[in-house]
Amino acid sequence: MTDEAAAYSARHAEQALLVETNGSLVLERYGAGHDAARAHALYSGTKSFWGVCAVAAQEDGILSLDEPVAHTIESWRDDPQKARVTLRMLLDLTSGFAFGGLGSAVPTYDKALATPLRDEPGTTFTYGGIPLQVFGAVLARKLAGRGLAPHAYLHERILDPLGVAVAAWRSLKDGSRPLPTGASLAARAWLAYGRFLLRRRAPDGTEIVRPASLGRCFAGSAVNPRYGLGFWLHATADGTVPYASGSGGQALYVLPHAQTVVVRFAGGGSYKHDAFLARLLRGGTAG
Repeated sequence: MTDEAAAYSARHAEQALLVETNGSLVLERYGAGHDAARAHALYSGTKSFWGVCAVAAQEDGILSLDEPVAHTIESWRDDPQKARVTLRMLLDLTSGFAFGGLGSAVPTYDKALATPLRDEPGTTFTYGGIPLQVFGAVLARKLAGRGLAPHAYLHERILDPLGVAVAAWRSLKDGSRPLPTGASLAARAWLAYGRFLLRRRAPDGTEIVRPASLGRCFAGSAVNPRYGLGFWLHATADGTVPYASGSGGQALYVLPHAQTVVVRFAGGGSYKHDAFLARLLRGGTAG
């Protein structure tokens, strides 16, 4: 971790900053009343779980990324626009929904499914939470025969084998848990998830998801090369740095070329991911 990058983070309401390089924790600091045991809301950083969950479900034969939502949701079959929306479009945010469905405005599955599209599917990138809720509705129906909800499948298939503990999930008014937001984790738990994304293996060496499948999460769309399946993508001379981003400066960065994972929690401010990464990458990550 460069001094310049660390100083930039500290100036912007930092509450935790962890850096692991080559399997060693080279920096761990907390502030503003936070410590290693305290869980923090990831906000939209929660999205980083669902592309990984989707590619795992594809491996399990539960779904295909390029299948239309209408194969599962009958009410979409008679809508010419919605009939063309695929699961991949939901996850890479090119499905055609307008901005919205974030924070306290996350809709239930039914409300998300009833929301009209604004744009032609596959033509426009628009950040928001509604597409993830539609994906949740599809996944919930596909998992019904297994007696699992989407979050239970995520835990069983991904998080539990990794030893990643979620301290709390937010619930909506109907009792369901949202997909675009709502997870609270301790910093080391999110770091463990980032370690999996970097190494593409569980701690015991098991490939719980094939590396090629994980790679699909880090490929941008033709509409927005800077966003994959739940991850922002920062291009560098040494390759792509995928990262998860949550409101208020929450971040999980994965730097494959430097074998480094960075976790940041914060309480707001004018923090910019590109500004932090520019400082981090200028001087390398060791030390």
